[in-house]
Amino acid sequence: MMETINILYIGRHLEILATVVRLINANANANWNGVGVMNDEEAKEIFLRKDFSLVLLGSGIQEQSEADLCKFFINHNPNISIVQHYGGGSGLLKSEILLGLYNNKN
Repeated sequence: MMETINILYIGRHLEILATVVRLINANANANWNGVGVMNDEEAKEIFLRKDFSLVLLGSGIQEQSEADLCKFFINHNPNISIVQHYGGGSGLLKSEILLGLYNNKN
């Protein structure tokens, strides 16, 4: 049985967030579990409660907020892979996730 790969998506736009999480969870043969949040506090709280392999940062996150989030995630899990996802369709999303997970293992 494959282990579940938890992926945290942080986005500022509800419709995009819902779509990205749906696309992550639709990849059944990869055993991915996507969780989406819209604000930094919620992202930090859920990150501490769940074992994430990858964090996806969506569009609309301010530069300072992104820097603070990255610092927080790395401080709590130095091996976490953080990928910026600004859209581009499900093929690009899958490629970004696979690359992030691959880089996390090396």
